[in-house]
Amino acid sequence: MEQSTEMADASPGRVPQITSLATLKLASRWLNEFAENNTSQSGEDGLIAKALSFLPDLSSWCVEFGAWDGKHLSNTYNLVATKGFKVVLIEGDATRYKELRDNYPHKDRAIFENAFVGSSEEDGLDKILSQHPVPIEFDLLSVDVDGNDYHIWRALKSYQPKLVLIEYNISMVNGVEFVQPAEAGCHQGSSPASLVKLGIEKGYELVAVTKQNLLFVRREYYPLFRIPDNSLEVMRDEEPNYVFFGYDGTVLLQGSCCPKWHPGWRLSARSIQLLPGILRRYPPNYTFAQKQLLRVLFMLKYPGEGLKRMRSYFKRNIKL
Repeated sequence: MEQSTEMADASPGRVPQITSLATLKLASRWLNEFAENNTSQSGEDGLIAKALSFLPDLSSWCVEFGAWDGKHLSNTYNLVATKGFKVVLIEGDATRYKELRDNYPHKDRAIFENAFVGSSEEDGLDKILSQHPVPIEFDLLSVDVDGNDYHIWRALKSYQPKLVLIEYNISMVNGVEFVQPAEAGCHQGSSPASLVKLGIEKGYELVAVTKQNLLFVRREYYPLFRIPDNSLEVMRDEEPNYVFFGYDGTVLLQGSCCPKWHPGWRLSARSIQLLPGILRRYPPNYTFAQKQLLRVLFMLKYPGEGLKRMRSYFKRNIKL
């Protein structure tokens, strides 16, 4: 049962007494209070700056790829421009790379790479960074490639950034584990739950969630953040996209059920029904004709499974 006593202090320094789910969320998401955009999209500049202020022995190095011009929607530009950080900016597209080299205003603190970051030993981030004077424990890695983010981070072995900011598929609810195929041309993204699981396997803990990104810190620094509960359910308010079923076989939807990257398109319950209207009834109430129609339609839709069911039926009911 929830109690009404409120939290006295949500900032790190002491863990407040937790008396309700709302209070727990407030205490656990305290870093989000510092959200601020300079060039970032959803407050990441402020979150990163505040998180770094808690970490010891900063190297003042950061890495970002899918860099574009180094400034547009960048999660590292603020560190370079205002904190004097050195940065490795990796961009695969030749035209964008030229724009990056020509127009980036802090060339004295930047290393530019024209490369697509992959997940193998030949094209992974380990190999790219090994060619430059980047510390093993650099401060921030920003991963945003609209697809293979999971596989790129999973393949990183030699370097151990203190903070990792990585993009997730915002249409996926917290309970879904999904990782897209490790294919260069695939742009599906991975679920926040799968990225959190990967982070734990790699020795990282979740400290903040924005609309597009998850922010992780190496586990040895996690106690500095005084977060009572960093479970995804507490740290992120999901936007529901649910498909479920009625007893009568009706497919039901809840949430926006539309791809954010294709505005105007959406699923409708009418367009995704599995059964025709005449068969969307509770099966124990089917008439004889409805039962036969269901069998015929199943055979047409799933012939292999239908034949298996027929053989099983004859084995049970017909004795030669």
